[in-house]
Parts: sequence; C-alpha cells; structure tokens
Amino acid sequence: MPKTKTVYICQNCGAEAAKWIGRCQSCGMWNTYVEEIIHRNSKLSSLEFSESSPNPVSISEIASTGEKRINTKNTELNRILGGGLVPGSLVLLGGEPGIGKSTIALQLALTLNELKVLYISGEESYQQIKLRADRLKLKNDNCFVLSEILIENIFVHIRNISPDIIIIDSVQTLQTEEIESSPGSVSQVRECTSRLLKFSKKTSIPIILIGHITKDGSLAGPKILEHIVDTVLLFEGDHNYIYRILRVIKNRFGPTSELGIFEMQNTGLKEINNPSHILISANTENMSGVSIAATIDGIRPFLIEVQALVSSAVYGMPQRSTTGFDIRRLNMLLAVLEKKAGFRLATKDVFLNIAGGIKVNDPAIDLSVICAILSSSFDKPINKKICFAGEVGLSGEIRPVNRIEQRIREADKQGFQKILISNTNLGPGFKSKIEIIRVKKVESALKYLFK
Repeated sequence: MPKTKTVYICQNCGAEAAKWIGRCQSCGMWNTYVEEIIHRNSKLSSLEFSESSPNPVSISEIASTGEKRINTKNTELNRILGGGLVPGSLVLLGGEPGIGKSTIALQLALTLNELKVLYISGEESYQQIKLRADRLKLKNDNCFVLSEILIENIFVHIRNISPDIIIIDSVQTLQTEEIESSPGSVSQVRECTSRLLKFSKKTSIPIILIGHITKDGSLAGPKILEHIVDTVLLFEGDHNYIYRILRVIKNRFGPTSELGIFEMQNTGLKEINNPSHILISANTENMSGVSIAATIDGIRPFLIEVQALVSSAVYGMPQRSTTGFDIRRLNMLLAVLEKKAGFRLATKDVFLNIAGGIKVNDPAIDLSVICAILSSSFDKPINKKICFAGEVGLSGEIRPVNRIEQRIREADKQGFQKILISNTNLGPGFKSKIEIIRVKKVESALKYLFK
C-alpha cells in the first residue's frame, strides 16, 4: 500500500509546513499555505529508471566527448543558447500570456525536419495546434503532437516514439498521480519538472518547457523551477508593438548576458539580425525632440531612438510620463537640468518615449535623454548623424560608460558621423570613420549641439 503524507505547501515560495500557518516564515506572504496529499510508493515506479546507482568516478577518468549542440536553425536562438541546444538539457521558456511562447516553440518543432520532435500540449487540442501550424506555413512529417497532461502517460508515449527533442506547453498543466493536488500547484510543478530533468539526463534528450509568469513578472512555479532547469529564457514585449525580446536569465552551457530580438508577424516570429536599423526611424526629415543613443543590453550593442515632447503645463500640475524608461531617473535628469544647467522645466510637461516599445535600463542613454528633452524645449532638431553614449551624474558631469568601443563600432557601422562621449572614457583601440566628441559637463554638450 502507498504511504500517504499530508503537508502544507506555500504556493509562493514552495516552503513546507506540518500544519497550516497564516504567514509563511520563508517569504513573508499571508494565506499562501495549501494542504496537499502526497503518495509515496515503497517500490520504484515502472516509469522511473531502476538501474543500479553509479559509483563515484575520478574526474580525470571521465572521457571528454566534446561539445555537441543541436542547431535550431534560428540564428538568434542559437546565439542565446550559446551555440545551439545542448543534448540532455532542460530549457524553461517563460513569458506573459500571448507574447509568443507557443508560437516560437511550434515554429522550432516544425523547422527541425531532420529530427523527430514530440510537441506535447496540455492547453490546446489537436485541431488548435493544426490551425497554428497552418498559419506558420510550415510542414514537418517528423513532428508528432500529443495532447496530454498526465506525466505517467507522457513517459509511455515518449518511450514508444523515441523523439530527439521534446517540447511541453506548458509545465503548469502537467500532473502526476502521486500527488493529490490540482495542476499548477507547487508540488505538481516541482515533482513533474524533477522527473523530466532526470529523464533528460539519463537519455540525453533535450526538453523545452514553456512556463507562465505571475503578475509581478516572475516565473510561476515559483522560483523552484529556475533552480531545477539548466536554462531559463524570458520573453518580453509590449502587446501594442510587434517586437519581442528574448533574454537569458540562467544558462549552464553559455553566457547569461545575451538577448535576441524578434518581430511578430502573421507567419510567426521573424528574427532581427540588425536591431539598430529597425529601432531607428527611417524618416529623413529633421524633427525636434529626437536623439539617437548607443546602448548595450547584455553584450549586444544597438542604437535606439529617444523621443521627447516638452510643452507648457495647462492643467496646473506638470505631467511626467515615460514609456520604456524609468520615470524616477527622468525626474533626476530634469532636476540636474534645473539645478546645474539653469533650464526652467518645472512648469513644463515632459513626455519621453523609447521608440519600438522596448525597455532600456542602460544609464548610458542619459545624455541622449537630456539632449532630446532640450531639443523639444528649444524646438531645434539634432543632427541625425550624431549619436550619444554617456551617463549624467548629479553634479551635471558626463560620466564614462562601459564597453565604449562596442558602442562606437555599432554607430560607425550604422553610418553615423559623430558620437558624444565622456572626456574620461578611454579612446578606442581601432581606427574608425566616426568623429568622437568628448564632453565634460552637460553644459558643454548643449553648447556644442545648440550653439
């Protein structure tokens, strides 16, 4: 007879308790403990691997097989993963509902024609998956679709098909018979993910899990999923825009500072190899309130367009609004302009927007933000062949930024003629056509632009 165990598990952090308590002692959240019944079988399940436990081996005796990766046929995805999909790895793909997780997963399954792919969906029927495949206009006879949520049945089908890659949409829908709780609970997610991890390591079959995120932007499950899996990818983007950003949160087989940019189309997600060309407006007419910043997200440099609008406050209280930029940092930059540069913007409405719908946290765009604000205030356009890379300090000085050579190379590649940087930044160790303008204070940069 199976042994029955009743525990109380926090649905926020996964902490266990012998009895119900109002506040979790681990994460501090209230009323998050739920009673769950767990069955522990005395014998190993037939679905588990019952081979004898391996003996410890000296690391010098382990044969090095070299790094073999599976080409996903997607340049952006290959670069994010560190060169491709590692056999036996467990990859978690998270993101908001409707952001494109299922689309890119099915697109990957239909693109790998030479490999046998098993696409498991617990949220969609066979007809719904077929409709999405028809919309993508891709065909793959080696792609098998399964609509199932019970993990025991899934392992049976996996052994019958013997796939090369497994995709599960989503991990929150999986359920095991050993735990009496609803799908999506902490116990169910943890147990199913642990089983999949053990299976992938034993068989060297890579598994891609799709996971949802909570209201605060963290992966649902909760954080226990990030500790179990090998790689965590997070899809970001605004539903009002067509661009999507895929970030690496964790990667045991590659860098964690990479990101990929995709464009959502009717036929799926299209990779963007040159984001600078997409994020900069093609309008040749000089417009006030627009400046170009050389930014870096992770280790990838690209240029973005900063748009500002400054107008007289007609409702008494001046408004401050930003899209894609931290509102608190905007208030700080406006205070620097007011105190150190002498510009009176306290009675002005200031609106700031990062074109393309992306979010930027790089302090190197401070100089570009200030120049765009004053360009709109003076109604004087900035030369479209000038870009900026500098952080603004509280005393009005232009501070140096990291990886200045990569920013200069990207600006040079995009055809810019001048770039304004801090005078304390070291010069690039290469020859470029772009002219480097060094500025020390905000006032000197403004004098150069609006003289």
